[in-house]
Amino acid sequence: MALQCGIVGLPNVGKSTLFNSLSSAKAQAANFPFCTIEPNIGVITVPDPRLTKLTELVNPQNVQPNTIEIVDIAGLVKGASKGEGLGNQFLGNIRDTNAIIHVVRCFDDPNVIHVDGSVNPVRDKEIIDIELQLKDLDSVEKRMQKIEKQAKGGDKNSAKLHDLLIRAKAFLEQGKSVRGLEMTAEERELIYDLHLITIKPVLYLANVEEDSVVSGNPHVDKLREAIKGENAEILIVSAKIESEIADLETNEERIEYLSMYGLTEPGVNRLIRTAYSLLDLITYFTAGVKEVRAWQIEKGTKAPGAAGVIHSDFEKGFIRAEVIGYDDYVTLGSEAACREVGKLRVEGKEYVVADGDIMHFRFNV
Repeated sequence: MALQCGIVGLPNVGKSTLFNSLSSAKAQAANFPFCTIEPNIGVITVPDPRLTKLTELVNPQNVQPNTIEIVDIAGLVKGASKGEGLGNQFLGNIRDTNAIIHVVRCFDDPNVIHVDGSVNPVRDKEIIDIELQLKDLDSVEKRMQKIEKQAKGGDKNSAKLHDLLIRAKAFLEQGKSVRGLEMTAEERELIYDLHLITIKPVLYLANVEEDSVVSGNPHVDKLREAIKGENAEILIVSAKIESEIADLETNEERIEYLSMYGLTEPGVNRLIRTAYSLLDLITYFTAGVKEVRAWQIEKGTKAPGAAGVIHSDFEKGFIRAEVIGYDDYVTLGSEAACREVGKLRVEGKEYVVADGDIMHFRFNV
């Protein structure tokens, strides 16, 4: 299943323009609120030069890169947690995503109206935060009521969850997002099925005018200061530049256009790298004449778990993994050459897969 990131923000901050340029889908972009009514889902191919190199060496019949799904969720407004602006529906869409991309307007343009009348990235960020926190507070309170009887009756898991929810409730009431609450791995597992919105990792995209895309501007400085204690990432992008790049036909044209603004790569590349980092994701590869393919797993995944990403039978019947490091494969040029000089390793169930490993699984069901 592809990694899914939800783009959120106030109306008219540039979400749909960014979505159009980042994905293969096309959302309506217009200078008025709520031009996106249903969530649009687009697919980004993850750019990975290692996959390109392996393809050159193997010359397979098929190449399958990793992908990220981007969900463009309609602009939230004050009161969304209470249903304003179809807020309940939109907040429900966010629950299904792995991470949140929060687009914040950091540009001045009298021709693009602001839903609150002026450009203030810190205020805008806080409006979205409050709505998401209020929605989570509602979820926490409902679950507390539901399990209170079991918790008092001596059910240990219910008691643990109830205590955790009390802490989460107090945290949310202070205007803080659950991602900042200290929890053990067991506690995270306990609270997982609530699908809280503010527990998700967040990436702030500061949408700036073209001339500020490298070093930012005072609006970006204020936003950066506001998120200091959040353990969140911030990227500076220009939706206008990204939109222009998406319309260019060749890679040479894109590189030339980017260089005009002092950039070396599109914002989508930086966004994907940051999303991977936020979610602790890495990539391993399978390489054969039929297909060279990239596979997405969490950092720390052991060999059977990595095999299970391909098919559950691979994990159930896992025997061993044959592993070649990416650098060895590229240096020697083929699996046969790696095998010949002892660079192909046989690993068991406890092997922790490394980023860039080329793997072949042996299994029996």
